[in-house]
Amino acid sequence: MRRAVRFLAALAVLVAAAFAILWFSAKQLAAPAFRDIGLPPAALQARQIELLTADDVHVSGWWSPGRPGQGAVLLLHGLRSDRRQMLQRELWLHRQGRGTLLIDLPSHGESGGAAITFGLRESEAVIAALDFIDRHAPCERRAVIGVSLGAASTVLAKDRPPLDAVVLESMYPTIDEAVSDRLKLHLGEWGGALAPLLLAQFPMQLGIATQQLRPIDRVADLHAPLLMISGANDRHTTAAETRRIFDAALEPKSLWLVPGAAHVDLSSYAPEDYAMRVSAFLASRLTGMRCAVSRAPAYIP
Repeated sequence: MRRAVRFLAALAVLVAAAFAILWFSAKQLAAPAFRDIGLPPAALQARQIELLTADDVHVSGWWSPGRPGQGAVLLLHGLRSDRRQMLQRELWLHRQGRGTLLIDLPSHGESGGAAITFGLRESEAVIAALDFIDRHAPCERRAVIGVSLGAASTVLAKDRPPLDAVVLESMYPTIDEAVSDRLKLHLGEWGGALAPLLLAQFPMQLGIATQQLRPIDRVADLHAPLLMISGANDRHTTAAETRRIFDAALEPKSLWLVPGAAHVDLSSYAPEDYAMRVSAFLASRLTGMRCAVSRAPAYIP
């Protein structure tokens, strides 16, 4: 009898410890990644902007107007990064004459926010940023380049202004698979079994359900030409998962699995190929005005 009591007591301690570890892990995953950004590079010729989302979260960014008829591109960084991750892309887009808007997604960089929500509440910043472009460059065609979290935030954004082109990079299909992939990567195949226990913390800690974090179910709602990019050797979002998302998207669409690349910044991994492919895709979709040039309002610097 005493042995059974000791066993049950030890089991209770282990369960409590496991729950505490999972609770702490979920809290760390969602913890904000705030940091000071500083001034934009002089070559960017940009100005600091501040936006407000529909749920009153302030969003910081840099806006650089382009030449009329060359379009405007919103650039969205990945998880726990900030707008500076997109600078390499921005600089060659700027040289091509395209307007660019770089923002820190909520709970990142200099933007506000209480917790990272893996694209759900960050999507409100995407809508606010596209509304800004619509006001400041109303006749320009619009595109988004989103990396990882930025890609998911774009796809999960409801009632977004219409887009003329979308580039999605290294985007997870469902949060269940994203968490499972990462646990397997760090703990081995058995780590995937912990994913449901970790995901069970999301409603309690973040007030969101995992069913709300399924970009694969929403990618067909983009209604815009799509270029999907991912690393062929990415283990955070596997090539098979990327192909499933691609299959769920509507035409016109194209897929580039970067040979040899893992879950890395693909613009830095293959800079020449990346710039060539993305530039060609955007040129085919952004050139020209959405409305008559004679009626096009001047850019607001």
